[in-house]
Amino acid sequence: MIDAILIVGAYLLGSISTAILVSRLAGIGDPRDLGSGNPGATNILRLGGILPATATIFGDILKGALPVLLARIIAENDATIPACLVAAFLGHLFPLFFQFRGGKGVATAFGGLMAISWQLGLSVAIVWIVVAFISRYSSLASILSALAAPLISYAFGQTAVYIVATALVSSLLIRCHKTNIERLLTKSESKIGAKDGRP
Repeated sequence: MIDAILIVGAYLLGSISTAILVSRLAGIGDPRDLGSGNPGATNILRLGGILPATATIFGDILKGALPVLLARIIAENDATIPACLVAAFLGHLFPLFFQFRGGKGVATAFGGLMAISWQLGLSVAIVWIVVAFISRYSSLASILSALAAPLISYAFGQTAVYIVATALVSSLLIRCHKTNIERLLTKSESKIGAKDGRP
């Protein structure tokens, strides 16, 4: 029973849209209807600046990390820990409290991976930073770090259930970047720091 509660709780926590709450507090408006339409930190950065975007990132990281950390402490089954990662991520993508219109989940996935293994999370973050620094494309950095995550999980000796959970989150994250991939292929994707409102 406790494991089921943890998984449901992870989804509910993931369903709290940090971007929407921060944008309301900052008087920005609903990010789902402004800019790129994506309730995530990149859109908040373009709409409201660095402070609201930073608050959004930390909020999204925490809602991925907290349920996983709690599961590590009290879960009865080890498989519940990666299940909470997936549940929190799905909550971000399909938030119960916000008409199932969520963001792309990069920060939430990172938070969950860090909670599972700081070495795993840090390695994935390094991939993101290197790609973003070289290419100046946030979307490309997110896609390549997502591709790398299951491989890194395997390299660190994670068990099959953790690798599968990481691969599932990674595949969903990449799927959420479908339009970004199309723009990258046509060289119309905006770079970090651009002001055209794309995710």
